[in-house]
Amino acid sequence: MTNSPTAEAAGRIYRETATQLVRQLTNAEKVSLCSGRTFWELQGVERLNLPSIWLTDGPHGLRKQQGNSDHIGLSDSVPAVCFPTAVGLASSWNKDLLTEVGAALGQACVAEQVSVLLGPGVNIKRSPLCGRNFEYFSEDPYLSGQLAAAWIQGVQSEGVGASLKHYAANNQEGHRMVVDAVIDERTLREIYLPGFEIAVKNAQPWTVMCSYNLLNGIYLAENHLLLTRILKEEWGHTGLVVSDWGACNDRVKGIAAGLELEMPGNGGIHTPAILAALACGELSEEHMDAAAIRVIELILKSKPALERNTPYNRDAHHLIAQRAAEESCVLLKNAANLLPLSKQENVAIIGELATTPRFQGSGSSQINPTRLDIPLEEIHKLLDTENPPPFAPGYSLTHDNVDRQLIEDALNVARNAETVVLFAGLPDSYESEGFDRNHMQLPTAQLKLIEAVTQVSERLVIVLQNGAPVELPFLDRVGALIETYLGGQAGGSAAARVLFGDVNPSGKLAETFPIKLEDAACHDWFPGEPRQVQYREGLWVGYRYFDTSATPVAFAFGHGLSYTTFAYHRLRVGGENGPIRQVDSDQLAEWAGLKVECDIENTGSVAGYEIAQLYIGTDAHRIYRPRRELRDFVKVWLEPGQTRTVVFELGRRGFAYWDETAHDWVVEASDYRIEIGASSADLRLSCSFSVLSGAVVTPSNSALQTYFAPAKRDFDTDAFTALLGQPIPTTTSILPYHPNSTLDEIRGTFIGKQLHKLVLRSITKMLPNEVDEKLDRILAAMLGEMPLRNLVMLSGGKFPPRLLTLCIQLMNGQYWPALKTLIGKNGR
Repeated sequence: MTNSPTAEAAGRIYRETATQLVRQLTNAEKVSLCSGRTFWELQGVERLNLPSIWLTDGPHGLRKQQGNSDHIGLSDSVPAVCFPTAVGLASSWNKDLLTEVGAALGQACVAEQVSVLLGPGVNIKRSPLCGRNFEYFSEDPYLSGQLAAAWIQGVQSEGVGASLKHYAANNQEGHRMVVDAVIDERTLREIYLPGFEIAVKNAQPWTVMCSYNLLNGIYLAENHLLLTRILKEEWGHTGLVVSDWGACNDRVKGIAAGLELEMPGNGGIHTPAILAALACGELSEEHMDAAAIRVIELILKSKPALERNTPYNRDAHHLIAQRAAEESCVLLKNAANLLPLSKQENVAIIGELATTPRFQGSGSSQINPTRLDIPLEEIHKLLDTENPPPFAPGYSLTHDNVDRQLIEDALNVARNAETVVLFAGLPDSYESEGFDRNHMQLPTAQLKLIEAVTQVSERLVIVLQNGAPVELPFLDRVGALIETYLGGQAGGSAAARVLFGDVNPSGKLAETFPIKLEDAACHDWFPGEPRQVQYREGLWVGYRYFDTSATPVAFAFGHGLSYTTFAYHRLRVGGENGPIRQVDSDQLAEWAGLKVECDIENTGSVAGYEIAQLYIGTDAHRIYRPRRELRDFVKVWLEPGQTRTVVFELGRRGFAYWDETAHDWVVEASDYRIEIGASSADLRLSCSFSVLSGAVVTPSNSALQTYFAPAKRDFDTDAFTALLGQPIPTTTSILPYHPNSTLDEIRGTFIGKQLHKLVLRSITKMLPNEVDEKLDRILAAMLGEMPLRNLVMLSGGKFPPRLLTLCIQLMNGQYWPALKTLIGKNGR
């Protein structure tokens, strides 16, 4: 889906109006427009009737802060409906649902006078350990892009802008503000950019948010290749680029590169440098005008919704959140059809997460929910009995110590039950924005509890609450396993309804569950060094690696069971004139032109959804390629005994790879496999299909073929350098200190200690009286990994650039330059 002619016409009108208004601005006003007024608000121009508009965090709810503001979830926000996080929504594989959720979020924004909601996040799940994986959709770029586009279309249908983030290669939390992601061109184009590309081309988000990190030696905030050549010129993005909060390194370079808006507001600290660059010609008037025009366009597009100011129905939105949570539940295992449970069954409930659920992630996306469904309470309501199931917490969420008494109490409950439902998962302190996980394990106390309960119960159901894959050492000893992820404020009722059969689970994994962490191809290279991470595994991300190397997994990409069964029949490949066995790639559009059909039959006794997935693969060896790649999917509802035809669509991109020599997508003439099934490991139908192409294919050299042999994991430096086509960028040394030195790096100096205390003191004023383990980890990462330049930006002018220069000179022992700086400051 692309912009309609009406939308395109409106866009032209906004652009023309903005261009006219820019001519009425002084250079100082243009510069002012391109930086925030406050932490969340943009500058306006009253005399031109351009209001100050509000941006705020999402993406699974509205996090509008009143009073104190921050970007890590410290301060309270207005009550808002909390939907499942992206990892859960992605498990629904339901684009219509994502659009509906997006529209609900847009309505909440209108009611709260918010013009841009910061989301969705489409960064690829390179490693299961990324602390923010709960906020990203998938390990697959096609699925990520399609779901992101649907979400954006929903939000923007309400006259509110979305902010596609974090562009790009922001695949870890560790050292995210200073780390350099070193990625070869083909991997960047095939894995890390297509999610953004699909969302931009299909939904035209009003804004795209650039990430903190560097890419191949250049900060994303000043990366002309990414921000202008690819995003604007190649993909045709018509909106603006906004920095992540505090991501700007060199503001003059950023404007020239295509970064229109710097956030948050900082008191205009960069204004003198920008005006000076305009005066001397370092920054052109054309670049400055182009940036201001896009900011004005954003304000103009926001005005109609601001004038509506319509309230929204919180109860109706809660029901949407409940339906989304239900479709997000993934039935991973169901031995002997243990589920669904009978409502007359003698059931025991164990696990503190049943009474204190983890329903959302931590950090900038943390929502203040309008209500919260507690799993244990929802089970009680569903069973509607005077004798509710017995409960025992079994473990504590406040620490990971094994409490023998809690376990014994749980065992006493379990021994007297026919079936045990045990809630387990990751506490807040295990995964969050700001830091990455160190392992994939559940807390020790929970593992000990599960081990003990398996000794006394043969009918054990585990319900997981977590934002990313976990190791499952108990898998062969439990009867059923449900992954609910972080289900939002209605996640408790969704889990209850799935457990007892009111809802037939239909979710499927949008990521692979490895058996152990070491199985991931990137394991030896994640998270890299503090200032550089090398993506040596290349294309081998998620199922692309596991399927190609035949590495066993706990659960495959796309896996998810149902309370019914489905059969697949009659794969057909055809064009407008009937079945075909070959096609010329030049006759196909980018993502359309070739239809593939099959019939799906519900062979069970329960109505339900099936998610059929289409993969493309080839055994051609001229170019190293994954065994299969997702190219389309369809979610279909079937009554018992019903058969429906589902239709997939393929275009030339479905068969293409990125050629580093041509710097373009190339289709190799070859025989391809079209595979359709219930997961990447459960393929029901397949056929061979020939694609003709006149493209000149440059074969992968033998060194790279060996390098990318999927069973090989040493990814040596020489081959990686050859893959990059250039030397691996050198990392910035710690000494001498510079504006991008972090607080941790300078902490050994006297001035560094004082600056650390100063920042900690200012943040402490915003903290609650008690700081838990999660908050302590977030603060440690946020403070330690903060570059010094952000002291100037976040202080709103209280810590001026000259003072930073003075501190750096003194730490480097440059006393004479420091004296000059001091004298200059005093005006003598």
